[in-house]
Amino acid sequence: MPMLRDKLATDRFVITAEIAPPVSCDAADLMAKAAPLKGHADAVNVTDGAGARAHMGAVGAAAILLQEGIEPILQLTCRDRNRIALQSELMAAAALGVRNLLLLKGDDPKQGDQPDAKPVFDYDTAALTAVAVAIRDKGELPTGKKVSGKAEFFIAAADVPIDPPAGWEPKSLKAKLAAGCEFVQTQFCMDASVVRRYMARLAEHGVKVPFLIGISPLRSAKSARWMREKLFGTIIPDATVARLEAASDPAAEGRKLCLDLMKELATIPGVAGVHIMAPGNEAAIADVIKVAAGLKRAR
Repeated sequence: MPMLRDKLATDRFVITAEIAPPVSCDAADLMAKAAPLKGHADAVNVTDGAGARAHMGAVGAAAILLQEGIEPILQLTCRDRNRIALQSELMAAAALGVRNLLLLKGDDPKQGDQPDAKPVFDYDTAALTAVAVAIRDKGELPTGKKVSGKAEFFIAAADVPIDPPAGWEPKSLKAKLAAGCEFVQTQFCMDASVVRRYMARLAEHGVKVPFLIGISPLRSAKSARWMREKLFGTIIPDATVARLEAASDPAAEGRKLCLDLMKELATIPGVAGVHIMAPGNEAAIADVIKVAAGLKRAR
């Protein structure tokens, strides 16, 4: 079966999805969320303490998905572990057969339900990426100690599309790619015009890497406004909010908006696909993916 890396090298429109592991000790609860995506999403991100709240551990959850025939993308944050623990998690992930990584800073604990929790941040994302690359390419830890076995990591960079002003340069993204990231997943950007201008500017600066644009099957105008206000970097046009506001069935309209956006994004050079996130509305993800099956992308 083709892996995510292979799919991103073709002209198919790749669709990844995202789930937050449950607050549970039962693998069946995880699979209740993930099973509807099997055979539809090309890979499924497993979040790591999303919202600065405790959930089933991401490495274990990713391994369960893999056992059940779902290719995971393991998210690891710098927030909760020191360098020793993060290095150990990377080795464990590789031993379990997990290949895809998205390495992140992590939400501030003050935003979660245990605000007295102490953040670690022993590594930043650049340093953690360098460690993953060293384990993969050199078979060694930062200390120089050799690592047995093989890590076939395929590493994503997180990015936030913007409407680039004059003189803007993608310095942060270029640094992530130089560190060893091989594809990109972005924050929510529900405006294809912004994506088109952003990708054109990236091309001018020689950035050529598969992009998966973050989108969502919005449930309502209220949720769209909340996302714009609370989730850093989220772009949702006023026209989208107005359509949801006027709809007799906002959730159905949100799914239609998501599908229309996917079709338009597929025409933008550099966009390899989408990354669908639906906090609190994960059941809608599979519905959208099924309808979008067979999309091809611009090359």
